[in-house]
Amino acid sequence: MSGNDAASSKTSISPDEIIQRLKLIPLHSLQELEDLIYKLMKERDNDKRRTIVVAGGTCGHARGSQDILHTVRDELDKAGLGKSVTLRASGCLGYCDQEPLILILPELIFYPRVIPSQVSDIVTKTVKNGTAIEDLLWKDPVSGKRISRIDDLPFYKKQVRVISGNNEYIDPGNILDYLAIGGYSGLVNILRQQTRPEDIVGIITKSGLRGRGGAGFPTGKKWESARKAPSVDGIKYVICNADEGDPGAYANRSLLEANPHSVLEGLIIGAYAVGSNKGYIYVRAEYPLAIQYFDLAIRSAEALGLLGEDILNSGFSFHVKIAKGGGAFVCGESTALMASIEGKAGEPRVKHIHSTTRGLFERPTVLNNVETWANIPLIVNKGAEWYKEIGTEGSKGTKIFSIVGKVNNTGLVEVPMGVTIREIVYEMGGGIKEGKKFKAVQIGGPSGGCIPEQHLNLPIDYDSLSESGAMMGSGGMIVMDENTCMVDVAKYFVNFLKNESCGKCTSCREGLVQMHGMLADITEGRGRKEDIELLEELAEIVKDASLCQLGITAPNPILTTLRYFRDEYEAHIRDKKCPAHVCKPLITFTVDAKKCVGCQLCAKKCPVGAVSGKSKQVHAINQKICIKCGICYDACKFDALEVQ
Repeated sequence: MSGNDAASSKTSISPDEIIQRLKLIPLHSLQELEDLIYKLMKERDNDKRRTIVVAGGTCGHARGSQDILHTVRDELDKAGLGKSVTLRASGCLGYCDQEPLILILPELIFYPRVIPSQVSDIVTKTVKNGTAIEDLLWKDPVSGKRISRIDDLPFYKKQVRVISGNNEYIDPGNILDYLAIGGYSGLVNILRQQTRPEDIVGIITKSGLRGRGGAGFPTGKKWESARKAPSVDGIKYVICNADEGDPGAYANRSLLEANPHSVLEGLIIGAYAVGSNKGYIYVRAEYPLAIQYFDLAIRSAEALGLLGEDILNSGFSFHVKIAKGGGAFVCGESTALMASIEGKAGEPRVKHIHSTTRGLFERPTVLNNVETWANIPLIVNKGAEWYKEIGTEGSKGTKIFSIVGKVNNTGLVEVPMGVTIREIVYEMGGGIKEGKKFKAVQIGGPSGGCIPEQHLNLPIDYDSLSESGAMMGSGGMIVMDENTCMVDVAKYFVNFLKNESCGKCTSCREGLVQMHGMLADITEGRGRKEDIELLEELAEIVKDASLCQLGITAPNPILTTLRYFRDEYEAHIRDKKCPAHVCKPLITFTVDAKKCVGCQLCAKKCPVGAVSGKSKQVHAINQKICIKCGICYDACKFDALEVQ
């Protein structure tokens, strides 16, 4: 059975049918699995057929990728190319802003924002004849130049896609696609050679891999602690943390949707290394597509004998279950997550006893996030020395960031540690929308920090971000422009954290409420001069006295905005003005009589009738009923509306 025989689960056969077909492949030993991997890799290398890749992660689905997929299939049938061309429904390829997109292999021709009416030409001209359609290619917004190859697009050019680079070669619902690129060969080699668990831990330690979930704790050190930890009944656990709750962050979800077997293989290798036979992936229920693919990945691995009792007669047994989270942000914290799996309230516990000693169900437990586990097969296959060549001295490897906000190119970028903020925002991100000025980038989730323009050349690694007041987090980067109020930003994130606090700590529970109240007063014109000093003092108390990382890092939005944008706080308090014209109680819309031509457009658009004036006469705004929505300002074509 070839990789093409197990057709895409999204396009032709059901998951149950996929599992039944996989059970027809007789694998009884590691040698047979190794032979299958070799056979599928050779078939892939010898397959000269053109491949159409339709990206289909959550972002693609939202933009209509499924319609494009069905249209491509219909057009292939019409052209008589159904059997001579491979159609692959992949996960996300990163450039979410350009969805739905099509990639043609092996030429790597990239077609962005495809609509169904364009598919016929793509099939007849590109798929059939290999000719790129100039008008459908990506167009540089500055030079106007058309670029055909995906690798030549500015968004991808500086990326180092170590983890995500295989996405276009894999149907996430087809385990044979993963085997065809050498998947599970790392696990096979470990089990065949009966590699000592301590040697695997040594490789991970030597690689310098640090946890990609936020804190950046050395992965090898964590594994070694769990490996050595005694268990009364021999049970140890490994957990994949896929509870990605940061606003603007979705790298983990995308990995699970695009290459779930890379995460599963890493989890199995980790279990072998620390002596675990049971594992969980904790994923929030709001990620239905990720859950669907990881569930299918588990079932597919079981069908081939890669999971279960005595895996392919190797003597090693391992089982994985999916635990669905209810969406509580605090359950991204390790001990709260474990409490949730146990059926308890998602509350953190004190850390004087580490989870590697007593974690899930009081057993030694290793918990790493999705991206960390996806790195493991690569390190095992290519070696610690290869991995150490990527990144900086203290931060090895690559990191996937989701870049969103006021930036031209939104999506996922995978970059080596040490790349600068400027490179991500201006080269991969294409700069700020509408030519506006960069103001800040918020890195590390709601409890991350806001980094200003003067630090655009800051290298992104664990230590540099920590020194700047931010943190790596799960890889969310929210770009802000000149029209962003930094006091309002701090209020937004503190409000999010206030609502997500589990309430166990008095410092976090009460401190966040009080800080949010002060920020609300400042943005609504009730701020006092002493509030700034009080905010700083309270932030430090919450930081020092809280139990878990939610509370410890929650003051970061306040501390960094005070550190870099104190003048905005002072303007709100001293002048009762919002320099960015965002805080409604502190702004006023007025009409410039010299510019107003009396077109009445603003009056027609105003939802509350606050604008008055006859045609061709200067208009006026009734400040008593104006709700300061800004619709009049946006509607005016003569720049006659002013905001103060």
